Amino acid sequence: MLCPSATKAVDAALLLAEMAVPHPARPTWPDILRMDHTPALPHRQLAALDERLAGAAARPVVLPETIVVDRGKVFVSAAFTAACEHLGISVQPAPPRAPTAKGIVERTFGTINALFCQHLPGYTGSDVTRRGPDTEKDTCYSVAQLQDLLDEWLVHYHHRPHEGLRHPMMPRKALTPNQMWAALVAVAGHVSVPLTGRDYLELLPVRWQAITPAGITIHHRTYDHDLLAPYRGQASPVAGRGGKWEIHYNPHDVRQIWIRLPDGDLTEIPWIHRDHVHQPFNDHTWQHIRSHAHRNNHDDSQQHEAGLADALDQLMRRVHSGHATTTEQALLARATTLPVPAARHPQYGTGPITGESAQHGEDDSIDDLDDLPEDDTRPAAVAGFGLYDAYEEADKW
Repeated sequence: MLCPSATKAVDAALLLAEMAVPHPARPTWPDILRMDHTPALPHRQLAALDERLAGAAARPVVLPETIVVDRGKVFVSAAFTAACEHLGISVQPAPPRAPTAKGIVERTFGTINALFCQHLPGYTGSDVTRRGPDTEKDTCYSVAQLQDLLDEWLVHYHHRPHEGLRHPMMPRKALTPNQMWAALVAVAGHVSVPLTGRDYLELLPVRWQAITPAGITIHHRTYDHDLLAPYRGQASPVAGRGGKWEIHYNPHDVRQIWIRLPDGDLTEIPWIHRDHVHQPFNDHTWQHIRSHAHRNNHDDSQQHEAGLADALDQLMRRVHSGHATTTEQALLARATTLPVPAARHPQYGTGPITGESAQHGEDDSIDDLDDLPEDDTRPAAVAGFGLYDAYEEADKW
């Protein structure tokens, strides 16, 4: 997933969930990018096990057993490690300053830069020698448009042979990721992972808050609902948390939170001014509003919060009408909600959740990574070559 600002822990956590569910093919994509039109994949057998694969994009659907990570704050954060634990994935940290320990990832970054990014208008490259002559004059894509292009390119990528993918019965033939997945699925089988909206809620960052008579207060925002009535002023049954309650929140959209009540379910609690602000916003935007608001000494906390909500609504209206300053436009651009598969395609067994990361005192942006050198390989044409065609040609080698 692409982010308007630095990658956060919950972005990586939700990406794990996206790997485990089928990605629907877009209506405008060529047929070869659809799983049911790709000879390399045993679509008929897989669709019989998982009906979500009907109309899915031709790319693997996997849930990894182990993930090797660097020691960036994204991957050692509580949000990411908790998400891996929820999905049954073990996390293996790589040794410090050892990019070769995760060479596949490093090499993939170089491939994306060489085969995708450099062909986009406005591409500036990693240094001035790798950028076009008029990048400042190019019309650039929005994050949403880039995400659509990247989604399609990734499916093409899975049709591209890789020198590192080999089958023991035909070691001279470089396979595509789809062909390798088909070979492995024939051995290990396919287990459907029907993630629901509740699963996505479980992957969101967690904080612990008290339930006061006024509700739940986070950064001068009050969340309240009649469902909290029996628990106001009461201590949480969770030991070791000082009586505070487990709260899950979506930093892309802080207009609501989810609290785990004694029945074990996560229950949505809205911000008391949610109906006044109709566009998602994050904590960074909220803190900007607070820093520029002038509080009247005669206003109580409720009046002050209502004034902040009105100022936020006015900011969004200015940006929408084109009358905002450059700073305000950039502020709202960074707060753009990033959809996960649940939001785009609820019929694929997921819930309508979007996510960024926790922003309460941690900076979990990804560390800069040095790409390994790119080789001279070029993308193969998306053709009808399949794994079973390769078996027929194996005798020639």
